[in-house]
Amino acid sequence: MTIPQTPNRTLARTIGVVAAFFIAAVFAVGLLLANLPSFNIGLPAFIVGEPFQEVGLVVVDELQELAELTTVEMVETTTIQRGDDHGILNLALGDRLHLFAVARIGAGVDLSELTEDSFAVNQETGVLAIEIPRAEVFYAYLDSNSTTVLDRDTGLFTKGDDLLESDTRAEAERILEAQAIEAGILDRAQTSAENFLTGFFTSLGYTDVVIETVDFP
Repeated sequence: MTIPQTPNRTLARTIGVVAAFFIAAVFAVGLLLANLPSFNIGLPAFIVGEPFQEVGLVVVDELQELAELTTVEMVETTTIQRGDDHGILNLALGDRLHLFAVARIGAGVDLSELTEDSFAVNQETGVLAIEIPRAEVFYAYLDSNSTTVLDRDTGLFTKGDDLLESDTRAEAERILEAQAIEAGILDRAQTSAENFLTGFFTSLGYTDVVIETVDFP
């Protein structure tokens, strides 16, 4: 005995067929685009994807004067997310990486630039005048033992960008170095060098030490 279908059942089956067809079409498009990376005929951004970057709060974890007292080291951390945002097609084509980055940034004054002309002594007062160069960043690198990938999410139809992690690490290093400069690492390094030189030459018998920062050629 055949049970006649009601209008509600017919409508539900129609909606189900349409939904299944739409899902299949989305994944078919995803598969096509994944195999044709240069395929671009002016499709909307939610299909071809848009580059994105999201940087978390930069935190100064540690400020340490090194043994020489002419350099200062900062240890900073941040989180950064990079990848391609394909909107509703992220499940098929998305590619994003979430990185926790720890960087060490060191700055100081290069005393090897000093010459005899950098020093002047007042024989009557015993005051020593010194010209020293401005502080500079000596190094900035990510701590490989502490930096880690928190998450890597790639779509079903893509293997992901092989350079995404290295690019993200380089960007994190650049951001943390810039943040260290903004946080005053160069000023701290300059002060540390001046304090060291003042104490050193005072211990040699000079009554006073006057330090001037100049731009060396």
